[in-house]
Amino acid sequence: MRRLTYFIAVSIDGFIGDPSGDGTCFMRFVDEEFFAYLKAEYPETLPTHGRKPLGIDDLENRRFDTVIQGRSSYQLALDEGVTSPYAHMRQYVASRTLKESPDPAVEIVAEDLAGKVRQLKAEDGGLGIYLCGGADLAGQLADEIDELIIKTYPLVLGSGMPMFARDFAITEFTLESVRAFENGVLVRNYARKR
Repeated sequence: MRRLTYFIAVSIDGFIGDPSGDGTCFMRFVDEEFFAYLKAEYPETLPTHGRKPLGIDDLENRRFDTVIQGRSSYQLALDEGVTSPYAHMRQYVASRTLKESPDPAVEIVAEDLAGKVRQLKAEDGGLGIYLCGGADLAGQLADEIDELIIKTYPLVLGSGMPMFARDFAITEFTLESVRAFENGVLVRNYARKR
């Protein structure tokens, strides 16, 4: 069975961006050491349109072959004129407002998002599923998330968009690994406790 992984950047106080979800404040921590790690371990999480300028468009997917992103995350690409931001993976966008996909490589999921995720997870073979989205999407799929990979940046935002937008519910995860970087970034990997 394939796993759904929420691979997300957060501040020390648990925000994935400012109140609108803008997380550009984290970009200054993507230094040589951290970029080498991302390139080696998670190259597919870097959008297609950014891979060629970085000289990594030839890297194979290591962990994920499918991406699910929210409408707001997808809009960031659309605003740059990019209709297929993860062309090196199968792409799904969760949206009730986007009625038609602007690109044949991107499938819009308007109804039963959790059902679609369960269907993808039940597929034989393949790599995992990358949950690339904001608080609303993570909140909707919280019960389906098998793994959390949390890139914690050494910043306190005070307020902003949380990791999950959902009602109070306790869900336990088990810490599997922690990696610290010279720039103060921590990458923690958690698996859902079964």
